[in-house]
Amino acid sequence: MPMIRLTAPSGSLTEEGRKTVQRDLAAVLLRWEGAPDTAFFRAQAWSYLVELPEGTQTTAEDEAPRFLVEVTVPQGALSERRKAGLVEDATRTVLDAAGLSEADALRVWVLVHEQPDGTWGAGGSAIRYADLVALAKGQRADA
Repeated sequence: MPMIRLTAPSGSLTEEGRKTVQRDLAAVLLRWEGAPDTAFFRAQAWSYLVELPEGTQTTAEDEAPRFLVEVTVPQGALSERRKAGLVEDATRTVLDAAGLSEADALRVWVLVHEQPDGTWGAGGSAIRYADLVALAKGQRADA
């Protein structure tokens, strides 16, 4: 199942962006992963917001906020085209949540971590990518 985590300096998101960015990023991830839009898959798309205390993020150049989006998916879940789309949409989502423009896109980094098959567990069992594909097919048939 997918997981997405945004690390951002405290106060760098707009009030509305802070309220919506986690669900927005989870929706972006599910769309690019190709998961069915069902309650089950939405509940499995975990989204975290980690806010850094003031003064704990900087660069050698300035103190403008930078944003790190880390995505964890099963290996094989995203083609190169899907990864590119995910990076583009996640970047746009973070920029919108922070009230920034496309000119600030380099302040958003997106790292895609692919979890090797059999190294992800949930509910006390190892989960394999083939199991998720079969589950998604079943969810689509029921939708």
